[in-house]
Amino acid sequence: MKTKEKQNIVEEVRKTAEKYFRKGDYYCSESVLTTINDALGQEFRPEIVKLASGFPIGVGKSGCLCGAVSGGVMALGLAHGRTKPGAEMPGSFPNNAALHDYIIEKYGSTCCRALTKDFDDFASKERAEHCIKITGEVAAWVMENFLENDVIK
Repeated sequence: MKTKEKQNIVEEVRKTAEKYFRKGDYYCSESVLTTINDALGQEFRPEIVKLASGFPIGVGKSGCLCGAVSGGVMALGLAHGRTKPGAEMPGSFPNNAALHDYIIEKYGSTCCRALTKDFDDFASKERAEHCIKITGEVAAWVMENFLENDVIK
């Protein structure tokens, strides 16, 4: 696959995840997981979104782990997770750690509370746009990971 084609796929995934969140169809974690599942040809039924529904706003509105990051971890599991007890999963830990480290480097934290601390009003349009951007960034990172690791050819 050519570099330009890969870039187009990554950008389309970014835009799709952002669109889901911006429209209010899904929250951050749900947007990432649904977008990646769709990009994989719905390897799993669309109801997989249920798995991501408890993670928005830092795990059930607790302000802890960013929902987009949680969605990214679940999405990475679609390719790098295991399906049998005790099975090897050599790609799981390093790829999930790489996502974590990427978000830390880019935004300084993976904690929802820390990522949104500069917004006085959590309901503000500015805060929403910030979270939409992070959601798109995570989905794009996961897709780039899949393309680099030949999960998608």
